[in-house]
Amino acid sequence: MSDTPALRLIEVGRVAGGFGVRGEVKIAAHTEDPLSLKAYGTLLRRDGTPALTLTGGRAQKGALIARAKEVATKEQADALRGLRLYVPREALPEPDEDEFYLADLIGLEARGADGRALGRIKAVQNFGAGDILELAPAAGGQTAYLPFTREVVPELHIADGWLLVVPSAEVEAGDARGGGETSAEGE
Repeated sequence: MSDTPALRLIEVGRVAGGFGVRGEVKIAAHTEDPLSLKAYGTLLRRDGTPALTLTGGRAQKGALIARAKEVATKEQADALRGLRLYVPREALPEPDEDEFYLADLIGLEARGADGRALGRIKAVQNFGAGDILELAPAAGGQTAYLPFTREVVPELHIADGWLLVVPSAEVEAGDARGGGETSAEGE
């Protein structure tokens, strides 16, 4: 898959497993209202192929207990455990003026305080300690990882296609480069 896919997908849930004995699927929803997943119709896999077509469902403790056209048995539902579910970015409502989706950051140019291009945002990661921007450097080479905080990213200009980056001393020294290792010291 390329760095800038034609179809921008947003993860909206993950299959937690089967529910009951009738082939229902429990989906851990990443949406404010779990029932909103039903409105998207067919939920997709990361590669954009259809995963589940929801035909009904009910909310239960932050999750959606759903029937899906593709699932007839509890065993089929259980086999989907861990499947991440996506919808096209265009299917989501537009965010309010001071809000955005993290996926909207991908592809933005990262600029330093002096205005020079540092690179482009390749991905937004979260390994459990907060969101991290993966920066593909303008000069090439290994990607850098920047904590997505107000201190490091004080300005967002999404409509103009860029964001301001004020790297910490660790990033300036290159400590956040390579191998997926990041440093959380000093935060």
